[in-house]
Amino acid sequence: MSDPQHVHSALRRVAAGVSIVTAGRGDDITGVTIASLISLSVDPPRLMINLGLQSSAFPLIAQDGWFGVNILGSDQLSLADRFGTPHLSRRQKFDGIRWSRGAAGVPLLQHAQAAIECEVDEIIERYAHAIIVGRPESVELAPRLSGLLYWNEQYVEVDRNADLDLLAEVSVPLNHVR
Repeated sequence: MSDPQHVHSALRRVAAGVSIVTAGRGDDITGVTIASLISLSVDPPRLMINLGLQSSAFPLIAQDGWFGVNILGSDQLSLADRFGTPHLSRRQKFDGIRWSRGAAGVPLLQHAQAAIECEVDEIIERYAHAIIVGRPESVELAPRLSGLLYWNEQYVEVDRNADLDLLAEVSVPLNHVR
């Protein structure tokens, strides 16, 4: 059996997009930063997230059957930090930022690269986590393409337009980035 720390070190080498999962209705709302969004299926459309059972979002998702996925852009590092901190209460995470409610009442962050409102299709509890499969019911897209990645325990900003020159310097053929 592999040493868990060794496995953790290996998995830090996988770059992953950063998203904020939002949940709740009324005044009881919360959000949590994740790097575990997966496109499970395109037909039918299904996505998958992984949350700790102790996450502030998990009980609200299990109770309401809905959640939001807000895919962050390269200029939204402060949001990733804000929703990743345990020092703010559920509702405080939304103070001073722009957000609105989706059709099902789920809080969605404005100016995210994409904001997806999902109905829960299935929840699978394993170990200390919940695998949540969602059925996207609405999708909002930002016009600008950029991304925030998490890699080797740090955030990496990727902006399609700004990074084209950098990609050319490292000899990445343009037909691989368009």
